[in-house]
Formats: sequence, C-alpha cells, structure tokens
Amino acid sequence: MRIADRHTVEGGRERYTLVPESLDDLWHLAHVIEPGDRVAGDTTRRIQRNDEQLRDTGGEREHIWAELEVEDVEFAKFANRLRVSGVIAECSREDQLGHHHTINVEDHEELEIEKRWKPDQRERIEDAVEATENPDVAIATVEEGEAHVHTVAQYGTEERATITAPTGKGEYARPRSELFAELTDVLRRQDAEAIILAGPGFTKQDALAYIRDEAPEVAEKITTVDTSSVGDRGVHEVLKRGAVDEVQRETRIAEESDLIDALMEAIAEGAKVAYGPEQVAKAADFGAIDHLLVLDEALRVERGGEAEWDVDADEILETTEQKGGEVTVFSSEFAPGRQLSNLGGIAALLRYRLE
Repeated sequence: MRIADRHTVEGGRERYTLVPESLDDLWHLAHVIEPGDRVAGDTTRRIQRNDEQLRDTGGEREHIWAELEVEDVEFAKFANRLRVSGVIAECSREDQLGHHHTINVEDHEELEIEKRWKPDQRERIEDAVEATENPDVAIATVEEGEAHVHTVAQYGTEERATITAPTGKGEYARPRSELFAELTDVLRRQDAEAIILAGPGFTKQDALAYIRDEAPEVAEKITTVDTSSVGDRGVHEVLKRGAVDEVQRETRIAEESDLIDALMEAIAEGAKVAYGPEQVAKAADFGAIDHLLVLDEALRVERGGEAEWDVDADEILETTEQKGGEVTVFSSEFAPGRQLSNLGGIAALLRYRLE
C-alpha cells in the first residue's frame, strides 16, 4: 500500500488517497471502508444518450470520476478486485448524480477514502504500507509420496498445489524424483522471494538436494523446518514455530495462531479468559483485558448498521486500549479467525479471573 496524500476535511473527517499494490492491500481496504464513507476514483459507467444509433444498445461506457456515498463493499479475491457500491454524490458528469454505481478497484489504481478513521483502521493501513517491503513466502510441505505448496498472504494462506506420487513397490509406484520434479516446477512458478520447506523425516532434505541440482536459483531461497505433518496441519506447525516470521516479520498470521492456541488452552483449563460480546465487554469495563482478540468480519458487521451484539464493539476496543490492553484484529480468511468466529467473534486473555 502507498499513501499518496492525507489531509483533514470538514467535520473532523480525514481524506486518504491510497494506491493498493497487491491483493493483500485490497483485502485491507475491504475491512476499512464502511457504509457512510465517501470513496472516490476513476471508473467507467454506461451512459444512456439521446442518439438514434445508440438507442438499442443501452448506452456506451465512458470514463468518469465519481465519489460514492458507500453502501456496500465486497472483496472479490478470485477476481483480484474490490467492489465498492453506493450512490454517486460527486461526479465529473452532473447528470449522473444520485444514481447507484459500483467502483471496481484493482491493483495500482488510486482511491480516495474520506471517513472518521478509527485507531485500528489507521493501524491496518500503516501495517499495509510497511508490509509492502516484506517478501512473499511459499511453504512447501513434503513427505514420502506427497507434497503440498501454500502461499502466505496477509489475508491468510492459500493452497496452490497438491502433488501425489506413491513411491516404493507396486503397480502405481513412481520414482521419488518425479515427486521432487513436480514440486520444483510448482515452486518455480510461484516466484516467491522466500520458501520454507517442511515435513517429517529426511524426505525434505532429499527434496532440497534434488532442487539444488535442478534449480539452484530456487534452492537459494529455501530454509527447512521440521514438522510432524504436511498439508494444512504442517503449515500450521510452520506458522506456530515462527519460521514465517523470520522471512516475513510483518505477517500477522503466526501471532494469530499463537493467540488462538493460548485462548483455547485457557478455555480448556478454565483459566483467565472471556469470550462472547457480553463477557468481553464486562472484562473491558473492569480493566481486566490483557489481550483482546476480535474478528475483522465481526467488526465490519457491527460498524455497518447490521449490529448483532448488544454491546458497542468500538467501545470495547477503546476501553481495552485506554486501560493498557493489547488488541489483535483477526483475519476471517485464516483458520484461527474461523475458530474465533465460533466463539462469537471476540474473546480476551485476562489479567485476572472475573467472578
């Protein structure tokens, strides 16, 4: 993310001009932009004209500049775009004022956002700016006859390939070199700046030896990590052990994994913990919260006029920070976030047990 401009406007609102530079940045913006915000940028719109030749075509698309009063935001991950919909409040064509429109935001397109920025939203943008310098990371987990490749992004991890090549004896057995060759090809295509090669036993070391011979430019990016599993469980082990942090320190997934594990352990032991909006709000009022865990999607719903909680989400965040507690906003795209969702979307590790 790049901040091109930032200034205060009337009514205590601030206007940021931002340039998203990756899919991660679009994901961040999806959790910053809310209904009632003003969002502006260059876009295209089908304009109906009084022209005999165009009467049956429904108009033609024109490039315009438009500022929307936001009603809805959708992060279309697989389309690599962010969709911001609302009513046109300002426009380079006055005849389009008051009409509904959708701005499709893609990488490297400048976007202006005017709103009352909350502390966690400012922090999210600042984190995105800092993360621009972080390397892209791939995690390859491998054992006999099986390999998986995941990529790490700020919105979570995503499986890119699963390779199976049964080894040993039998009709369907294949040489180990075939598994390693396919794995090497997949890692080449990812073009990652850093690669973690993980798995149980010595198979990963044999895979690394093969990659060094066949693709030394890939091998020089690799660090190895011991895990007891491969696939999703293996990736979780890699994240918990901090291996990703060493090459992508700004990625928050590892922190979320540690926090959710600590939370689940505290719940199992009946220790100092609160979960669910009402319990957490009570803990915040008592100044008992050491670390607040809240789901980004839950915050978005609560701030978007569709509140499901009987307590104020922003008040919990503000009270926690005022009384010295830490706050981590979890990604709903990653497994720890889904675990947090099952606990009501908000939980807290406490300084002391509440009666």
